[in-house]
Amino acid sequence: MSHKLSLLFLAMTVMMSAIAQNADNVTEPQKYKGCQTLTEFDSTTVFMEESGLSLVYGHKRIHMLDYAGCSANSVVKMDYDPLSAYVEIQKVLVHRYYSGKTDTIVANGKGTVYDYIAPARLIYWGASQKMVEVGHLDPRDILEIWTFRKGFTYALLADDDSRYIPPMRGHFYDIVPFWSDQPIQDKVYSANVLTSKKLRFSFYNDMSGVSMDSTIQGDRTIFIFRRHDIMPLKHEPAALADNDMQCKLLLSTAPNWESKSMWFYGVNESYGSFKSTPEVSAKVRELLKNAKNELDSISILTHWVADNIRYCGISMGEGEGYTLHNAKMNFTDRCGVCKDKAGMLVTMLRAAGFKSYAAMTMAHERIDRIPADQFNHSVCVVQRRNGMYQLLDPTWVPGVRELWSSAEQQQGYLMGLPNGADLMETPTSPAENHYLRIIGDTKIAKDGTLTGTITISAEGQSDAAVRGVFKARQSEWRRNLELELLRIAPNANIKKINYTDEDHYLDQPVRITYTFAIPNYAIVNDDDIIFIPLTARNLYSRAMGHLNFDTTATHRSQPFSDRCSRLVEIRETITLPAEYKTMTYNQQIEGVASPAVNYGCGFQLEGNKLIFGENAMYNKRVYDAADWPAYRQAVRNQKVVASTPVLLKK
Repeated sequence: MSHKLSLLFLAMTVMMSAIAQNADNVTEPQKYKGCQTLTEFDSTTVFMEESGLSLVYGHKRIHMLDYAGCSANSVVKMDYDPLSAYVEIQKVLVHRYYSGKTDTIVANGKGTVYDYIAPARLIYWGASQKMVEVGHLDPRDILEIWTFRKGFTYALLADDDSRYIPPMRGHFYDIVPFWSDQPIQDKVYSANVLTSKKLRFSFYNDMSGVSMDSTIQGDRTIFIFRRHDIMPLKHEPAALADNDMQCKLLLSTAPNWESKSMWFYGVNESYGSFKSTPEVSAKVRELLKNAKNELDSISILTHWVADNIRYCGISMGEGEGYTLHNAKMNFTDRCGVCKDKAGMLVTMLRAAGFKSYAAMTMAHERIDRIPADQFNHSVCVVQRRNGMYQLLDPTWVPGVRELWSSAEQQQGYLMGLPNGADLMETPTSPAENHYLRIIGDTKIAKDGTLTGTITISAEGQSDAAVRGVFKARQSEWRRNLELELLRIAPNANIKKINYTDEDHYLDQPVRITYTFAIPNYAIVNDDDIIFIPLTARNLYSRAMGHLNFDTTATHRSQPFSDRCSRLVEIRETITLPAEYKTMTYNQQIEGVASPAVNYGCGFQLEGNKLIFGENAMYNKRVYDAADWPAYRQAVRNQKVVASTPVLLKK
């Protein structure tokens, strides 16, 4: 037995002896009531070679608890990218509870293992799935699976076996979820690495039941990480990603984020990802011929890439993964994924004389300090004349007036710079940058008809949400605009709709004005009048994502997220058919004042006019659980005001 396999065998022996005590016990059945399966143990053993190539051995034993679990496990699947990973389903056994027999589905080269192209949408990079058909299972049957993998998730520039070596050659990194949507009695992860590689690791979030041991064997160290009694987390509405709340293990031999930053810069510069072509340079000159200033030039190029490079990822051979495709390919094909859009923008900015670089980020999930592969999105940065770096995201801003989508605030990112950069986080975007204003000037006649105008204006992410009415064919715009008002006033007679020029959305924020008449809107009697201010009824709720929150629960234990910070300002002046002296409002609206959320609402009688005002400011995208009472109260207030009539008496 070779030295390498001897160390691997030792690691697996240590690990398996640690979990043998639970080998045939499924205890506390009441505890698992409602669960589909119970994994008795889930073990992973990783052997890292000097090059960074990892050999990964998996072994798990799953008890079926109900027929839903049986159905979900009737096929064993392993996802992989053939360009960068090799996988095997080595052995599959079914231990039958009722007959006491063990069926061998796959073992020693016997049994059918299918290899199909994986289902895909928008990104077609040739990912595959290896599958084994297990067939019928009954509750209490046990499914036991052995697997092998070498390689990693993304492909770069290589062929033969070297394509399985990770992007940062000579380094190892992994993200291990120590959580599951079904219970696990024992989960073990063992990493066998060269001691000289100085493995860095850390558990994050819930660390109950976690333990770690290490053993030095010659020039290698075997790390064994373990967690007992993993139970599924019951998610509260709008909760953060599981990796932000549940137990996970990060491991990396990279010394710091600066080293990863320099590597990311170098791998793309070496490949020539940002080398311009005569056609690209000519297009840049054409686009910028009337540019007014530095920021105008940046905006023109960002939005050209955003609107003209379609989002569709197809396999283009070399360059998938961390390496950004070159400008010639992107400019010719006019399609790609985030990294292609980012690469195209970097190239065009450089052609215009700017210093620009690619960057990596993790959309809607936290990046922690261990420099593992915590990225799912590519953007770019440009260095302004004042030396400051500005983030740009051509993937998330098609039809959006921003250059960097504020739906990505409070999000980690890493710039690929020649001298390296540390991990950074995007700041919160002030709520007033994403205002939604609804201004009404209306009049109620003696027969209860409401006439007047309402104007909706918005900026930032609220602007993008309002402009959703223009996403369809232009022939449908009028109908979509009408539906926004008809949704809350089905009998409205819409006389006119004016709106800003959608072909030049960058020139000014969106503004839509309705002129209308709504018969029988108010109940008018000899001595009183009853109605709800039209602007209070959540017109253009498409721009108020907070209204979608379930506010039933009074308390939360988990943090939560909204799409973006936002400011909602509503004002309406209602001319009445007579002068009224008193107002009755059948609800008590509590004001909200906190660092996270502010809310206020009021009515004022002035002669024959009623002035209504409502103000709601949501200051974050990601909220702590402690922010929930204020957030909840503000949302409930707005919903109550939208459904509570005003009673005025002479």
